[in-house]
Amino acid sequence: MGRRAVAALVTGGLLLAGCTGPDADTDPDRLTLTPAASTTVLEPCVPTGGLDTIDELNRFVTRTRGDVAFAGGDVGASVRLQDGRGMFVFGDTLRGPDFDGQQFVHNSMLLFSPGCGQVVLPRDRGAVVPDRADGVGYWPMSIAAVSRDGYDLVGVGVQRVRPKPGSGVFGFDILGPAVALFRVPPGEAPDLVSVRDVGPDAVDPSRPMWGAAAVVDDGWAYLYATSRDRDALATGFDLRVARSRPESVGDPRAWEYWDGTAWTPDADRAAVLIPRQGGVSQTLSVFRDGDRWYAISKRDEVLGRDLVVWEAPAPTGPFVAAPPVAEIPSDAATGTLRYLPLAHPDLLPEPGTVVVSYSENNTDFAVVRDDPRRYRPRFLRVRLPGG
Repeated sequence: MGRRAVAALVTGGLLLAGCTGPDADTDPDRLTLTPAASTTVLEPCVPTGGLDTIDELNRFVTRTRGDVAFAGGDVGASVRLQDGRGMFVFGDTLRGPDFDGQQFVHNSMLLFSPGCGQVVLPRDRGAVVPDRADGVGYWPMSIAAVSRDGYDLVGVGVQRVRPKPGSGVFGFDILGPAVALFRVPPGEAPDLVSVRDVGPDAVDPSRPMWGAAAVVDDGWAYLYATSRDRDALATGFDLRVARSRPESVGDPRAWEYWDGTAWTPDADRAAVLIPRQGGVSQTLSVFRDGDRWYAISKRDEVLGRDLVVWEAPAPTGPFVAAPPVAEIPSDAATGTLRYLPLAHPDLLPEPGTVVVSYSENNTDFAVVRDDPRRYRPRFLRVRLPGG
């Protein structure tokens, strides 16, 4: 998993599933994951044609009308399963007008095999990670899989979101992270095993969002956090890092924080690796390729324009920004939003490069409602520094 980007306490989710507290047995190899009944079903195959190049990926997402159960959505984080299928998770999702179920859900999931795409539907035909009873929903950020004998454990990092009454589609509060865990037998539909909130609900972007990105490498779990001032809407987020042994990642008391020169148990001393002025997006990708580490994000969040790769010799940095590798600006004139670039190191790999997706949306909900193809991720290939 060294070069796979994972995020939002995915590893913590794998370890916490089935545990009753910080002193519980958290060895993932000893977890018994046997749902009483399948929680999801697979919709019929939608033919995709070949998806072997960036151009073919983009033709598919911009020209295919899609399944009635999935018309459009953002995020699109992905992982490869042991049976070869690609699993993608999406955020706020539009269903087709003829869909028998909820027309708008906070998250959804698709599975891709050669020539075929299938929507994963829960049995209540709502969100694949269901809303809480109080109406708080879950937006996926990233996804990772751990192979087991006869199934994959898939952790989906999500953030808790609460709509603001009367503020429209784009009015929401982010309350903190959570982890959803799925069990996926080869060739079958995923089963939702657990959903676990991490920390109390709080609307506070200055509180580090530990797990905005994470990497498991060389016996350590590295958890990255993003934060910014409460009223700093025109800047990006800063970046910090903590670490723990994988078996202890679910217990923040066992974490160590990089203070700029050494690891410390004091979270308040965590050093800023990338400053918020010119900084990263709230959710990003960090991964290792060979002996180099990379952070990929849009500089200065939605209001920025530059897709930037930061390079470092170690997970603690120093992270140095290379010149922008692409421009993905939002467009005030048309209301087009371009945001949330994510790296896909396992998708169409080529030496010295990485495939990146970014989400496209519009400030006018009627635009994407009338043509949901304008509310889907786009793909590009970028060259890594020194690649």
